Amino acid sequence: MENKKVLVTGATGSIGQAIVKEYSKNGYYVYIHYNSNKDKAQELLKDINSNGELISFNMQDKNSIREVLENLDVEVLVNNAGIIKDNLFFFMNDDEWEDVINTNLTGLFYVTKVISKNMMMNKRGSIVNVASISGISGNSGQANYSASKGGVIAFTKTLSIELGRYNIRVNALAPGIIESEMIENIPNVKELKKAIPLKRFGKAQEVAKCAYFIGVDATYVSGEVLNISGAMVR
Repeated sequence: MENKKVLVTGATGSIGQAIVKEYSKNGYYVYIHYNSNKDKAQELLKDINSNGELISFNMQDKNSIREVLENLDVEVLVNNAGIIKDNLFFFMNDDEWEDVINTNLTGLFYVTKVISKNMMMNKRGSIVNVASISGISGNSGQANYSASKGGVIAFTKTLSIELGRYNIRVNALAPGIIESEMIENIPNVKELKKAIPLKRFGKAQEVAKCAYFIGVDATYVSGEVLNISGAMVR
């Protein structure tokens, strides 16, 4: 059987690293995308015994995305790259809005546009978009992030309709509060845990297992949003 291949964007973050390792563990050759953190990307490649390669581009540079990914042929695309720049709406400046929307939503559009072309030609593929519970329920201080992730969810549902005829599944993950570098500076951590019925934050590995399940094993699931929040959002 030929080597199975996956592209994971934003691979150097906590969730991205866990997804890379999960797919590699299951026999996938992993294209590890990074923007600026080359050292961490190289470490990750070593961690998976070099069963993959590094790919670099800026999620806000559509020309770079097209140039780098033009000939890339993968069975699975995991759109994981994302940033947060939290602020209350009234105080949110233009850059905070535009950077988050352009990275989390517009960049995802460009990556998917290029990769899905080869999937359509091959008549097979699976796309996993990492959204957030903020895109389902909203969250104070995250008008930009919530809008971007809500857009990702709507994009997922529409794409699943359009690409189904090509035997391509499109699904989304909606993680809740996951232990990662993104939440290190969150105040009132104990209070937050009280709002979660499971009384703890999720782990990156738990998201990664869901990313593999919905990307590979859930062969009749498409257009779905898998909530990974410990019942924080219901």
